[in-house]
Amino acid sequence: MFLKKGNWLFIVVIAVVLMALIIDVPVIAKFVGFKDGWSVKQGLDLQGGTHLVYQTDLSKVKPGNETDSVNGVVTVIRRRIDSLGVAEPMIQKTRDNSRVIVELPGVKDVNQAIQLIGETAQLEFREGIKGKSVDEESGASVLSQNYDDWKDLGLTGANFKSALVQIDQSSSSLVRQPQVAIEFDGEGTKLFAQATQNNLKKPIAIFLDKKLLSAPTVQDAITDGSAVINGNFTLQEAKSLAIQLNAGALPIPISLVSQNNIGATIGQEAVDKSVVAGLLGLLMVLLFMIISYRLPGIIAAIALVMYTIITLAIFIFIPVTLTLSGIAGFLISIGMAIDANILIFERMKEEIREGRSVMASIDAGFDRAWSSIRDSNMSTLITCVILYYFGSGLIRGFAVTLGIGVMVSLFSALTITHILLRLIASTSLANKFSLWGAKAK
Repeated sequence: MFLKKGNWLFIVVIAVVLMALIIDVPVIAKFVGFKDGWSVKQGLDLQGGTHLVYQTDLSKVKPGNETDSVNGVVTVIRRRIDSLGVAEPMIQKTRDNSRVIVELPGVKDVNQAIQLIGETAQLEFREGIKGKSVDEESGASVLSQNYDDWKDLGLTGANFKSALVQIDQSSSSLVRQPQVAIEFDGEGTKLFAQATQNNLKKPIAIFLDKKLLSAPTVQDAITDGSAVINGNFTLQEAKSLAIQLNAGALPIPISLVSQNNIGATIGQEAVDKSVVAGLLGLLMVLLFMIISYRLPGIIAAIALVMYTIITLAIFIFIPVTLTLSGIAGFLISIGMAIDANILIFERMKEEIREGRSVMASIDAGFDRAWSSIRDSNMSTLITCVILYYFGSGLIRGFAVTLGIGVMVSLFSALTITHILLRLIASTSLANKFSLWGAKAK
């Protein structure tokens, strides 16, 4: 009878829950031919990693350009971290532009990440100064390590398009050395061609942040805009140099002021305790609902399970980075979903006691409870927006999960619970008032 009335919302709810199950359970996704590999994106405090805080130096930045400069720092750091292959890093600046916060989940070599983030990667090509870098009597190159002993050519890392790690195939050694091949842009090609023509049989030094990498001797003029940097690199060193050069130099200096390492075992222990606490709390709440409201309590429990399935699917699909504070926000939203059901059921019981039918009491209960549910949830959502806008890191995670949970709880209480109650009320159970937790007059 219920479905004959054309309540299409019931079909929509079932479809939504089934789609959510496909996202939540990889086995189901694989069985029906959907994308598998869905998983919850874990935050730093759950899977371990490192939390870095950098202080920005804005002393030489023109007033009004602070935000653009710090945004440039965030962009360069993100490029460098992405090149490291870190999964889902979190890189953001504070509202006053004074600091940049970097969270690297799952990073094992923290020192490498710190070194890579902080390097300015200023690449320069310089020629020798007579009497210092070249011995005129013997004609042999005397490679000075001193930056000031070499003359600026006006050719820097800003003049090339890309850097690529490759293995030196021309070496006669049994161990092939990695090197970094670079390609210049139009202006860089002209400058490099002129530099090699003017320094035939002489060395051109390659400096990174005023440290000598190598000083190969020019054998022929190079006019095609390509060059190779050799520096007795290890493979990892060559990769780091290529990453820094491709990402570009940091627009302003930064300094590391805080480092906090979090072990994965600590995160897993916290997750386990949170899950156990959440399940116990949820079980106690459901028992209370069933004992207090009987059949509606059972329906609320079913709706709550559907709510959990849908919310988890949204977290995975967006994806939301789930942290301990995010889990707390999710658990609070479950409590708010229960609170909405309690308001509705109490109104229903009052209507049944006044002598209305169960079906009419259900509709009246939802109508009378709506204003209270709306006000409480709207105030929570406003709080979530404020926390997300002014907060950072863990506070934002709490705000996101709580906000999503509240919106889904509204859907759960006002749609899923309502539909299930009407479905049961359309059966022979409608006249058994004791099952509804109230007695009619």
